Amino acid sequence: MPQRLLSFLLPLSLLSWVLLLLSALSHSGAGPWLGSWPEWSTQLTQGLFVLGIFLYYRYKASPLQGQAFVELLRRLVLVPGLLAVACVCLHLLERLAKNEPVFSNNGLFFTSIYTLNLGLFVIFLARTNYAWRALVLFRSTPRLQREWTIFEVLLGATLLLRLVGINPPTYVGIPLVAGLGLFGVYLSGHQKWVAYLSQRDKWRAVLYQAALLGGVLVFVQYFRITQVDPQLIAPQPQYAFLLLTAFFSAFYALMGLLVTFFNLPIADIIEQRRNEILRLQRLTQIIQRGQTTAEVYRILLESAVQTVQADAAWLDLDPSHTTPENVEPTLYFNLDPDKANALRARLKGHDLPEGEFITNDLNFRVGFEGVPQRFRSLLQLPLRGLHFNYGMLYLLKLEPHTFDREDLSILQTFTSQAVLSIENLELVSTSLENQRTQEELKISFQVQDSLIPKNLPTDNWFEISSHSLAAKEVGGDFYDFLHLPGRRLAVIIGDVSGKGVTAAFHMAQMKGIFHSLMQENPLAKNERDKFPVPSKFMAQANTALCHCLERSSFITSSLYIIDYEQGGFVFARAGHCHTLYYHALREEVFYFDSAGLGLGIIRNETYEKHIKNQFYDYSPGDVMVIYTDGIVEARGGSGTDEYGEDRLKLRLEESYFQDAEHIKNFILDDLNRFTHGFPIHDDQTLLVIKFKSAQPPPLA
Repeated sequence: MPQRLLSFLLPLSLLSWVLLLLSALSHSGAGPWLGSWPEWSTQLTQGLFVLGIFLYYRYKASPLQGQAFVELLRRLVLVPGLLAVACVCLHLLERLAKNEPVFSNNGLFFTSIYTLNLGLFVIFLARTNYAWRALVLFRSTPRLQREWTIFEVLLGATLLLRLVGINPPTYVGIPLVAGLGLFGVYLSGHQKWVAYLSQRDKWRAVLYQAALLGGVLVFVQYFRITQVDPQLIAPQPQYAFLLLTAFFSAFYALMGLLVTFFNLPIADIIEQRRNEILRLQRLTQIIQRGQTTAEVYRILLESAVQTVQADAAWLDLDPSHTTPENVEPTLYFNLDPDKANALRARLKGHDLPEGEFITNDLNFRVGFEGVPQRFRSLLQLPLRGLHFNYGMLYLLKLEPHTFDREDLSILQTFTSQAVLSIENLELVSTSLENQRTQEELKISFQVQDSLIPKNLPTDNWFEISSHSLAAKEVGGDFYDFLHLPGRRLAVIIGDVSGKGVTAAFHMAQMKGIFHSLMQENPLAKNERDKFPVPSKFMAQANTALCHCLERSSFITSSLYIIDYEQGGFVFARAGHCHTLYYHALREEVFYFDSAGLGLGIIRNETYEKHIKNQFYDYSPGDVMVIYTDGIVEARGGSGTDEYGEDRLKLRLEESYFQDAEHIKNFILDDLNRFTHGFPIHDDQTLLVIKFKSAQPPPLA
């Protein structure tokens, strides 16, 4: 509907202005060819023109776009302001034409100029009034919008009545106009838009409003002069209408000018607070942009100096809190490090009371007596986080008593945000590091898992069951099997000191050494000498590990070489857990008591003296239980009790008659019941080997 109305109002306004011109020419005698027009025709056509123009601008889209207040005023100066210039030019042309014989008695020329200026003035008033309306109603309440509509209707009715010559009695007209004036004063006091201007924009707004006020006065002066021009017949109602309309337009321009002008003294404060908010927002966005800790400290120092307009400053970072390598321990602003050191020395041992951060005059602070100070005011603010103190910020001013509580409050907000950003950056860094660690652990787990035997050795005369559980993602326990020619099987189990990736790495090294040293020796004279006995293997492994094992690390291990043909085995223990054994013929469960020292503890040729071989003949039904200390040292009960070798021995005594898989599960079920509710604190490995009655076929 408004769009259709706009397309109708513009032609109506143009037509009514043409009719107004013809009516004015008829009444002035400048157009005898027009005949005699009724007296009321001038008021009617002028009323239609004014109504059409004002309604056109009333229903147009708001001239204010967003918060472009100064741009709106600039457009008013360039368009309606130019109309005022055009009015002046036409008036000067009219004055000059009076001196020319051709135009001295030409009413057509003067009447046309007057009517054109009248049209320009009405357009000027309509544009400016509805620009003022957009500014008054900026972020207004519904009540204020209703009040403006009421004022608009009353003012329009009053002006149109004036235009058509209907004047109420004096006792009604004067109070009505006065009431409208007071209502306009009330409405023009709503200038919320001024608060959104910067200092520079306020000065521009003052200049633009002054220019618009000047434009109104130019039009008023023109119509005041032409009112008594003998060559024009301007009806008195028309002049009263124009004067009243100009009054309200000029009054609002004046009120806006005064409000803007009187807001200039506080513009600096508003601008300063605006900058503080922007700096705080900048600090808030640091973590989102992925900036570094060094940039956070630098921006904090710059923002603090600019906010309180400090003459010098420095920022000491707490050495007890680890900072990245690219962060300097102290940042300076307009201050030599030597002068900062001198001030720091005087401040040492003379702390302010808790909760006090401002020194109004350094000349009177304890520790500074007797030496006049260049900087008189000091504000020192700690950077405290949830768990750490990150440092201390020092701000200096030349004059005394120049820091206040408001400065302190803003700086505390800055420092809190900076500390939060630093903590967030550290959390992000830790998270990324943990993510990388998890990826590394995942790879390590996959590598270690590939090193653990999946297919256990099988034969007609023995069975093996195994269990392995790491305390962390990867562990240091290992075991392996290797078939040797001549009906032999090598079985190794070990435990690397420590846990995690390092232990897993050494476990992989030990597995490689095992396979390397147990390969066939082509220079051996007979079948038995082709492979090193366990004690010799341990000595060679100890020598190899000396080149890659840290001084603080060692490995415990046991190596068993089982001879199928001879029905026995030989083993050596390098500091590992004692082997648990069930002897079927004697129906006895016992531990092998053998000496041995861990690999890597002694790193010279004397190591082999600490390793002994032990030979044993097995019988069908015998059971051998090999394990790491994570089994017997598992905690349960009150949290300090250990599972122990005695309990493990009892479980074998209760289950030796079962197969290897059931014996293993029986032991593990008892272990899980014992440790229920307690986390595993060490890697656990368990091997159960049970010899069968069936013997292997003879060699071909």
